[in-house]
Amino acid sequence: MTTQLCLANELRAFYAQESANIRQRFAATSDGRSAVLGRASLVDTVVQRLWREFISHESEGPSRFALVALGGFGRRSLFPYSDIDLLFLHSGKGAEDKFKDSIRRFSQEIWDLRLKLSPATRSLAECERFDAENLEFTMSLMDCRYLAGDPELFARLRGRVLPKLLVRRRQETGERIAGLTRARHAKFGTTVFHLEPNVKEGPGGLRDYNITSWLALLKAMENQRAWPEGSPQVSAANTPELDSAVSFLTSVRCFLHFRHARDDNSLAWDAQEDAAAQKIGARHAGGLDPSEWMRIYFQHARVIHRACNQFLEEAPLESHSFYRQFQSLRALHSNAEFSVVAGMIFLKQPENASDAQMLLRAFRFMARHGLPLSSIAESQIRQALPVLAARWSGGVELWMNLQEILLAPHAADALREMHSLRLFTLLMPEFAGIDSLVVRDYSHRYTVDEHTFMAIENLHRLRRSPSKWDQRYAELVEELEQPELLYLALLLHDAGKGAKTNNHVSASMTLAAAVLHRLELDVPDRETVLFLIERHLEMSAALRRDIFDPETVRMFAEKAGTPERLKMLCLLTYADIKAVNPEALTPWKAENIWQLYIGAANYLLRHMDERLHMDEGDETLAHLHTLAPAAGERLEEFLEGLPKRYLRTHTVEDVLAHMEMAGQLAEDSVQLSLRRGRHWYELTLVTTDRPFLFAHMAGVLAAWGMNIVKAAAFSNQAGTVVDTFYFTDRFRTLELNLSEWGRFKASIHDVLLGKADLARMLQSRLRSHMHHPAKVKVETQVAFDDACSAHSTLVEVIAQDQPGLLYRISSQFSRENCNIEIALIDTEGQTAIDVFYLTHTGGKLSVGQQEQLRRALLTELGRK
Repeated sequence: MTTQLCLANELRAFYAQESANIRQRFAATSDGRSAVLGRASLVDTVVQRLWREFISHESEGPSRFALVALGGFGRRSLFPYSDIDLLFLHSGKGAEDKFKDSIRRFSQEIWDLRLKLSPATRSLAECERFDAENLEFTMSLMDCRYLAGDPELFARLRGRVLPKLLVRRRQETGERIAGLTRARHAKFGTTVFHLEPNVKEGPGGLRDYNITSWLALLKAMENQRAWPEGSPQVSAANTPELDSAVSFLTSVRCFLHFRHARDDNSLAWDAQEDAAAQKIGARHAGGLDPSEWMRIYFQHARVIHRACNQFLEEAPLESHSFYRQFQSLRALHSNAEFSVVAGMIFLKQPENASDAQMLLRAFRFMARHGLPLSSIAESQIRQALPVLAARWSGGVELWMNLQEILLAPHAADALREMHSLRLFTLLMPEFAGIDSLVVRDYSHRYTVDEHTFMAIENLHRLRRSPSKWDQRYAELVEELEQPELLYLALLLHDAGKGAKTNNHVSASMTLAAAVLHRLELDVPDRETVLFLIERHLEMSAALRRDIFDPETVRMFAEKAGTPERLKMLCLLTYADIKAVNPEALTPWKAENIWQLYIGAANYLLRHMDERLHMDEGDETLAHLHTLAPAAGERLEEFLEGLPKRYLRTHTVEDVLAHMEMAGQLAEDSVQLSLRRGRHWYELTLVTTDRPFLFAHMAGVLAAWGMNIVKAAAFSNQAGTVVDTFYFTDRFRTLELNLSEWGRFKASIHDVLLGKADLARMLQSRLRSHMHHPAKVKVETQVAFDDACSAHSTLVEVIAQDQPGLLYRISSQFSRENCNIEIALIDTEGQTAIDVFYLTHTGGKLSVGQQEQLRRALLTELGRK
């Protein structure tokens, strides 16, 4: 026991010292490959020492039992905090029982060193079996490496068992690897260009390189029917470029492990800042800001992702026979210039790769049929780039090809490929400024160029979407007279974000004007494209106003000008917001975009009803009377004084339910209704108006950890209030605990009646938030507008999103004796953009009241 204790202390000290040396060398060089190789060698020493202590005094003993490194350890690529994958390999015949205690002691010693060990014990026969449900084990065996024990047993594993298994099951293994990889890519939106990428699992991450290596190994084994000598060539076309990319990402992942002191592979914003400051993977570069360093990251990740995709295209999607039938159908697309083999495009006349017009036709072919270029075709195009750069020109012919690409169903994929091959920046040098550009705005998930391609993709996907909302927008696309101008505007709408200016819209217009001149578009078409770029944020801005207010509709409609341009702005806004991040275009926003479009279209056609309040001739009111004839005077009394937008934002069923709740106020002065929708919860309050009512509702929701995404406040002439809050349950309190529904409603009830201490409820929630500082600092802004409404003063508050924000804002309104007529709540990343229509004693706020309220809000929101 004393000897073992001494050994443990010795190994602990040795491992700590050598690990510190590895970290110190990495800090000095940022050489990730040296670091992972160093740790693999260090762990080799540790496990071999333990093997001699607990298994066999001879490194090549005992007979029929061996220690094998797997996975990253087997590749000699062991990251600072990665698991250590070990296989205890035996021949069977009772060998496992014989060494069971020794394996347990061996493993315990490694765990005592605080290393993450993932051990497996298998017989040679078990390694020969293919388990489709445990593909990870088969994949890890592809990186097996001898460590200690019987070398002949390992030689049988690597020289006979694995080649036999992998050749026999090559088809199924390839299918499974490809399927799992595509599913993993789908979790990340199948794009490399995330603003906070995962350097291991994300598209273009190191896992993609592993997949590429495994598929290359499978291909080599199928050809040679044995384990290939050395490492199989991954891609003859770009091995140096790929090697450089792997080295860079290896350094980045080591940096993240050391930085977080754990196996954390997420390249978050703060980590990007540190990586840029330390010039990780870019020691010889000049001064780099985080955006410039991320461009280097994306360039390398794109190389790895492309190599992986080339092998995935060769991996069948389904059963072999079906796959061949599928590819045969694809081959029917071949023509005189391009052939389709195994679902990939080949150039029939490679010598014409330097013909710019032929290449444009190739990408037009790709955009039309959704087929990728073969790696051979990509290599031919890359080799022709110097000649193309000298011959590339613009003009009408270029525009004719480009518009056919833009209008084709797979336009985004073709544009991405052109961009990846550096062809697109030859076509449009103005696009180079946003190549892999990171805009450090937390609401955006992707780089600017990828955001652009996604926006174009979003419009093309409308035709295939089963969503009723998407079908409405798809109909608008079909109605456009010149849809190619909309796609061109989308392609250029953010080009100016690469300029050193605070006004990217103006910069985008300048760059777009140069492109349009080079494409020789007709003057009216140029004006339309430039109009769309100049106005592409107008509809989003209008959504932060009361879209049912006739003045809001009028102002937006007049900016659109014509029904055709209005349709284009609507579609551009839909595509642009949806491309920000997967959650950006909520159903509520999609609905509001549509409602604003309909309102503006009606205005332009002079069918806009500008009356604010109900009258006897209203169709909805007549329908209500039909559905509830017995309600009679009760219905009239309830609706009297409510704004017309109340009926536009609620169904007939909602109105009747609210009327019934109002009728029960004599029994209980706080009437609540809670229901769960598809995307959020909807809480409706009917009560009599009182000070701080909206603030207290916002406060109690914040105290429960709910995130308010939308709110509406209405009151009738009798002082009955109908407030509706739409919120998400961040901690799944209501979803996982049905019993909490009653307690939740009771809590709200008690707060509104003054029976519960709201400040105390909020205190713990706000305190916990203090331990999670915001990634992005948002400066508080307060703006007033008296012109956008005939009856209210609009106040827009932009601030750091945080628990209790709406409560703090609305509490200030109550202290200043302001009444909330309408509340429009919106959040973009960590920025809250809340708009309120306020009145004071029934009218607009005076200039003095506005200034007093501004100071109060800035003071309140400036407090920690």
